[in-house]
Amino acid sequence: MQSAVDQTTRLLGDVVKGDPSAAARLLPLVYDELRSLAAAYFRRQPDDHTLQPTALVHEAYMRLVNHATAQWQDRAHFFAVAATAMRQILVNHALAQNAEKRGGGRTRIALAEDLAPTSQREFDPIALDEAIKKLAALDARKASVVDLRFFGGLSVDEAAVVLNVSKTTVEADWRLARAWLSKELSGGMTP
Repeated sequence: MQSAVDQTTRLLGDVVKGDPSAAARLLPLVYDELRSLAAAYFRRQPDDHTLQPTALVHEAYMRLVNHATAQWQDRAHFFAVAATAMRQILVNHALAQNAEKRGGGRTRIALAEDLAPTSQREFDPIALDEAIKKLAALDARKASVVDLRFFGGLSVDEAAVVLNVSKTTVEADWRLARAWLSKELSGGMTP
């Protein structure tokens, strides 16, 4: 019997090859993990937030399996791409919410403790996206580590495999990226 990791990797290859039934067979294998990633983003959401974790998972999944040029290397790579898709969806949602509000208020969502610049655990997804883009301009790999670890929920070992670097490199990049983002975000946070 094939392991879930091997089966997921095989089905991802089938999706890339255009097998129309592969996406339907893949969803049950990845859904729970995608759902737990999305739920982590929403743990400390304001009660009035209009985007739900399930909707985030479904939208991200549809983007991933309908992407014509997807070339997933394996399961870890798929979740790395899913993390980026979820970040983009959250930012787009926040931008749409801001467009509806007078005065351009921003939606705040929960920030993992290891990225939070202060005791505050909420962040502005647009500000975080802008900060990650600035970080990417300075060091693309460190920005990728943030996407993989924070948005993708990948372990240090999994991120190292996706990025094709050592575990020590990912640990150092993660540490430096968190410090840089914390400093960057603390300047834009409101009390």
